[in-house]
Amino acid sequence: MHLLDILVVLLYLIGMLSLGFVLSPNQSRKEFFAANKTMGWLPVGLSVMATLFSSNSFVFYPSAAIGDSLKIGLSLVAFTLMTPVVIWVFIPVYARLNVETAYEYLEMRFHVSVRTLASGLFILLRIGWMASATYAASLVVSSVTGVPQTYVIVVLGVVSVGYTMLGGLRAVMWTDVIQFFVFAITILLTLGLILFLTQSTPSEIYHTYFDGREGMIVDFTPSMTLKNGSWIILIGVFLEALSAFGADQVAVQRYISAKSERTSQLGAVVNLVGMWVVVPGLLLIGVGLYSYFTQHPAELGEGTLTEIMANDSKAADRAMPDFVRLHFPPGMAGLFLAALMAAIMSSIDSGVHSVTTAIVVDYRDRLFPHLRPKDERGEISAIRWLVVIIGAIAITLACFVGPLGDVFEIGKKLTSAPGGPLLAIFILAMFSRRTTWQAVLFSVSLATIVTIVLMFTQDWFAVWYWPIGFSIALVLGFVTSFLFPAQPTEYTYFQILRNHKRNEADV
Repeated sequence: MHLLDILVVLLYLIGMLSLGFVLSPNQSRKEFFAANKTMGWLPVGLSVMATLFSSNSFVFYPSAAIGDSLKIGLSLVAFTLMTPVVIWVFIPVYARLNVETAYEYLEMRFHVSVRTLASGLFILLRIGWMASATYAASLVVSSVTGVPQTYVIVVLGVVSVGYTMLGGLRAVMWTDVIQFFVFAITILLTLGLILFLTQSTPSEIYHTYFDGREGMIVDFTPSMTLKNGSWIILIGVFLEALSAFGADQVAVQRYISAKSERTSQLGAVVNLVGMWVVVPGLLLIGVGLYSYFTQHPAELGEGTLTEIMANDSKAADRAMPDFVRLHFPPGMAGLFLAALMAAIMSSIDSGVHSVTTAIVVDYRDRLFPHLRPKDERGEISAIRWLVVIIGAIAITLACFVGPLGDVFEIGKKLTSAPGGPLLAIFILAMFSRRTTWQAVLFSVSLATIVTIVLMFTQDWFAVWYWPIGFSIALVLGFVTSFLFPAQPTEYTYFQILRNHKRNEADV
């Protein structure tokens, strides 16, 4: 690394920590967990996008475009279809019930046991997600810098936990906003450099990429083993995104921090716009790198590019870091590393903060209220120590997730088993008056176990485990509800909307 690259990286890390210090004075519980409900639509939207896009995606999309196809681009269709559901269904429920966590709603609708089960599934999902996301991008940082991967994970983890512990949600959200712009600028500069080095027009790059290759954009072959098949990208990614952006405390915490329900909804729109900027940009980087390494395959291995990728399953994953290491000018390589670090840190900070919130609100306050400190100072101190503990767990796991598979497989294996059933709980809660809490406990527990067993016994494409877990939990939850007495409720989606209108009319 050039001295200029090192300075860029150090300035970025120091800047993130400094923001935590600036926002650390006068912290209260409400400020730490919800930024006093004062955040605007821009930080809400960009923070959601930067957080849930994650370092897995930053690494995966260019690699998929180089090595397999652009079929993963159909994810944008799934994100677009998901967003109206989040805007008009999930956000109004959280805003009108004025909850601290998404899982408080489940106690209102069902029972405290469902709340703790759902919160527990979320905690497992997010800790696994933090570990896989951190591992994925740290692998690339390590390959570019030559620094051992474990050191990368520990340093970035400590910085992320540091500013989260000091500045709370406000620090997390504003660092996420900065991080979004860092990797958006990096994407644009990378595309420009690729065009310059290939000495090709966009039309020539297009023909190099598509000539002699079929099924590059869509493939509706009905197969559970087909990688990035169009059916599962549309269905599976839709469910995954709906769970992440609608039922996951990481996103919900940002909606709760907004000034109003309308602000949260505008933030969801900003998140979608951000997706439509970043995902195509990363896929275009993959297309450009395919054209570049077609011209210069010796930089990646022996033989033609096609032969290299056929003989080396990791060649596509290595293409982007090798290109950065060989061709990025001083300063720009540092910016690329800062972008990767941004992706890692936005995954860690938001995951640690939201998991801490869930443990405090859904477990300590609800089940062990006598453990809550008597004053605000003691409360903030206890919360900060918990942030450090959760961060240490996530950082430790990130050092050991490599044997589970490639970066994409790792992420899906660690999140799909709890994620699909978790979404099913919310759908049953909002749209089935007949569903009982006993049936939810049974169906969700069984669905999670079955998904885990299938995950390690079947060789299916990883995204399939999302609709499998979701469907088992949804169908079993509804059917087995008829084995238990019906329970009266005022907390289905349409009842919440009607009650809110009635309360507004009374006022």
